[in-house]
Amino acid sequence: MLERSQLVTTDLLFRSDAYCKTADARVLSVSARGIELDRTVFYPQGGGQAGDAGVLVRASGERLVIADTRKGEGHDRVLHIPAPGGALPEPGEAVALQIDWPRRYRLMRLHTALHLMSCVITAPVTGGNIAPDKGRLDFDIELQLLNAAHIERETNALIAAGAGTETVWITDAELDAQPELVKTMSVQPPRGAGRVRLLRIPGIDLQPCGGTHVANIAEIGAIRVLKIRSEGKHNKRVEIALTGSD
Repeated sequence: MLERSQLVTTDLLFRSDAYCKTADARVLSVSARGIELDRTVFYPQGGGQAGDAGVLVRASGERLVIADTRKGEGHDRVLHIPAPGGALPEPGEAVALQIDWPRRYRLMRLHTALHLMSCVITAPVTGGNIAPDKGRLDFDIELQLLNAAHIERETNALIAAGAGTETVWITDAELDAQPELVKTMSVQPPRGAGRVRLLRIPGIDLQPCGGTHVANIAEIGAIRVLKIRSEGKHNKRVEIALTGSD
């Protein structure tokens, strides 16, 4: 097993540009847990959003499939998890990164759609998940108050109106002074780095979120409610999917 690098952070290119599909990087370390790079366009699983998949291309042209991306130990460390059977790169090696863009773009559209749905359903959010084919939020609300036709209609109306999304950074102290910004009860925004990333949809939503989102909510296209069901006393699940093609 190759030793892990002592460098502790990776430059997270997706954080400033969610549309960045490719990049060049250098391998920091390789271990049984995954491959660490000095910079990446791969989003690691977190905040309910699935980790990215894609490939690393070596100088020889050999393509190493990345099946998943997870957070490593420590701040801004990312583990690129290769599919079984591929020849692993060496520390210091230069590689080209390519994410599975159609898959990522579906995740971006669904993630942003869930932000809008959390504004249509005015109840505490108790959980959530975003996969390439569907997304869901759980709410602390009575089941009879959730109507699929209403949720679809109001969410699609927000999407159709269109609005740009913005990234906003505030300090830990500023977030502590505005606890109402945190809608998700089950996942608290990470603290300790001194600042917290928020997604703003002007006139619609503002809440902490480290995921990837579309630049304009019109890009989501229409959504449909797949199902509404109870997952416990304080968890009523609303599951949605995109109606259009990639």
